Formats: sequence, structure tokens, C-alpha cells
Amino acid sequence: MAGGRFFREVELPEQKSHVDGVLFPAVLSPIFSTAFSADAQLCGFVDAIRAHKPWLESLLQKRGVILFRDFPVTSPSDFNDVVEAFGFPEAFYVGGRASRTQVVGRVYTANESPPEMQIPFHHEMAYVPDFPSKLLFFCEEAPEAGGETPVLLSHIIYDKMKEKHPLFVAKLEEHGLTYTRVMTDDNQQSSFNGSGWTSAYMTNDKNVAEERAAKLGTKLEWMGSDHDHVKAITGPMPGIRFDKESQRKVWFNGLAVSYSGSLTTKNNDRNTFIELGNGEPVSDEAMEDCLRIMEEECVAIPWKKGDVMLVNNLMVLHSRRPLIKPPRSILASLCK
Repeated sequence: MAGGRFFREVELPEQKSHVDGVLFPAVLSPIFSTAFSADAQLCGFVDAIRAHKPWLESLLQKRGVILFRDFPVTSPSDFNDVVEAFGFPEAFYVGGRASRTQVVGRVYTANESPPEMQIPFHHEMAYVPDFPSKLLFFCEEAPEAGGETPVLLSHIIYDKMKEKHPLFVAKLEEHGLTYTRVMTDDNQQSSFNGSGWTSAYMTNDKNVAEERAAKLGTKLEWMGSDHDHVKAITGPMPGIRFDKESQRKVWFNGLAVSYSGSLTTKNNDRNTFIELGNGEPVSDEAMEDCLRIMEEECVAIPWKKGDVMLVNNLMVLHSRRPLIKPPRSILASLCK
């Protein structure tokens, strides 16, 4: 192991072994003496990330997710130091759908919707052309029960859906998806897609919002007597993408979070709507199977205080399970 002088790979019972026998996700723990102070240990972790960055990036590309466990990351500021150590450029959340607040530096709240609400599987910002390539999550406070952030290899969903619903997948590849969302000017904390247009486009000026939306392939249509609501129409956007590094097609879309056509989707947001790029509705049967497959194939490792999770956003979908027993504080950072 290239990082063997500092990192060791460990196994957790929740990991899954795929056809090649490789465990998903990768889980790394430290090799250092607990006699050192917490500050010294954090500096060692940060230095090790910098020193072994090529190896860590290679591991991320092979495995999709790296969970760093039992490292001395105790605060949002510590997490910001870890983010900076990786050296990935920051991805700004322009056009984002979740309510998020800056905590420190490049660290933000992950999603401010009620923690007992489930967030379906998605790739971060799959509805814009310039999506983040990597995500980092940090567990500031671990849940007593529930509140996991399940992860899922996207190529598995593509392969299984193509086998079960070849016609739907063919249409998805040919036509892509059109996303429609109605936003107010204020954030709606009751929704996981709850950002208002002023937050999403980081301005109170409607003309500036229109310009920023246009750069993301989104058209804004103002609604209401005071034009305080807006319909944001994005697309068609690809529903399937090709990962050049792995040479695989991936299920890269926001179908699960935007789909509202089936009564079985209990956490959908009625302010969002999605259809195929040619105007056809999304197949209820295909989506019911897709949601079932996602739950079958995902890995949900309970959070432990101090955990840092690095996610390849092109390879891996993530979600949020309902919090059963608080507290829970998960912070995030988006990278290009």
C-alpha cells in the first residue's frame, strides 16, 4: 500500500464485495501513536493527505468512496483543513437545490431539511452541466440511530436497469431528462429541495439570477402576481454519462429525487417535476424497480464522530436515511 506508513485499510461489516472481490467502500484508519497530541495528529493526517494524494486519488477512482475513520478531526475547522489538504478546487453551489449555510471556509451544512426526512439517491447537482466531481462529508455529531448517508455505485444501477428496462434506458440515453422546479424567494426548510431562487443563484436581482441560470442551461419563468415565484426549467440534461476513467456508463441523474409520478415514492417534492427530454413521462414501473434496486445495492455505514467521507460524484450516488434518534450533524464540501 503506497500510504502504508500512515494509512491502513480496515474492514467493516456493512461493506459489500463486488464481482472483482473488492470491498465497497474503501475504509482507511490511521497508523500513529496515540501519545501525540490531537493537534499533532491532525497535522500528521493533513501532511499524509498531501504526501499520498496521488495514491488516495487512485484509490478513490478504483473504489468510488473512501471513508476515513478514527482520524483526529473534531471540528468544522479541522475538516476545512482536511478539505484544503486535498487541494481540489472548490465547486460553488450556484443553482443548487438544497438549503445550505456556510460554517467555515469551504465547509457548509449538508442539507437543512428536517433530519427525519429521507433524501433519495442522487448525484450531487446532476441537473447542471458543471457538477462537482468530488464530495467530502464530515460527521461532527454522530446520530444515536438512523441518519446514515448510504452510498451506491452508479454503474451497477445502470447495468441492472438496462437489463430489466432496456427500452426505458435507451430512451433515457437518447433524450436525457428535463427538470422543472418551482421556487419561492425564500428557502423552504420543510423540503430537501428547498432553496429559494435568491439562495440558489446567490442574488436578489432577478436579471442576475436569469443570467446565472442561463449559464447552467436553466430558463427562469417568473410566476405569481408579484413575480415572487419562479419556474426553473433545466434541460434536456444527460440521464446517463460515461466515466472515462472506469470506461463504464453510470446512472447519472436526479430521477429519484425529482420523480413524483408514483404513489410509492413517499418523500418526493411536489414542487419538482421530471420528464424525458422528448416530453414523455417517466415510467412508473421502471422507477419502482430502480428505487428497489438502489436500496438492495447500497451500503449504509453508521456515522461515527470524526468520520470523513470522500466521494467520487461521477461514480457514486448518495442519499440520507431518516434520523431516528438525534443528535446528527453532517457537514459537507463540494470540489471540482
